[in-house]
Amino acid sequence: MPKLLSKTTIASIAIAATAIGTIYLTSASRGNNIVNSSNSILAKDNSSPATLVSIWDKETEPNYSGTTEMTVYRSPNCGCCSVWVEHAQKHGFKIEDIKTDEMEALKQKHNIPPELASCHTTIIDGYVMEGHIPVDDIKRFLAEKPDMVGLAVPGMPIGTPGMEAKDIKQPFQILAFNDKGEVEVYKEYQSY
Repeated sequence: MPKLLSKTTIASIAIAATAIGTIYLTSASRGNNIVNSSNSILAKDNSSPATLVSIWDKETEPNYSGTTEMTVYRSPNCGCCSVWVEHAQKHGFKIEDIKTDEMEALKQKHNIPPELASCHTTIIDGYVMEGHIPVDDIKRFLAEKPDMVGLAVPGMPIGTPGMEAKDIKQPFQILAFNDKGEVEVYKEYQSY
């Protein structure tokens, strides 16, 4: 049985990172005709179509056969949330993308403890998924169908899906929480 965490511990885990809205691009292979920029690799002649390249693109749960329809609630002004939505779509999820200025009320409605809050909230198969959770972990959680409210990645850790920035990868935990406010570590990423 995983160890339950105190609210103080959870609060110290939450990383208050700034949304930086970085774009990560690469070009189709054209020999050595590529140039490195601060956050991307682009063809020198810019003639190649750019595509998102992410460590999170690799699917590790390919046999998932559960629900693929999810509703994502996010601020209309949040760029990192739209990158996370693209991450989920690449892994076969169909997204109802709802932009709202009522995020605080939505989080209260779904009983998300404030110390677990992040920038976007996803509802799928009756579960709440808060923040920048890798979708393969969501797939695994949904397949297990635990007696929990959902998962959360508190704050906005740099390196998570939608929050990638160069080679910066902050350690982070995916936390599972129940309707009693109890929280446990579901998965931990130290180096990835």
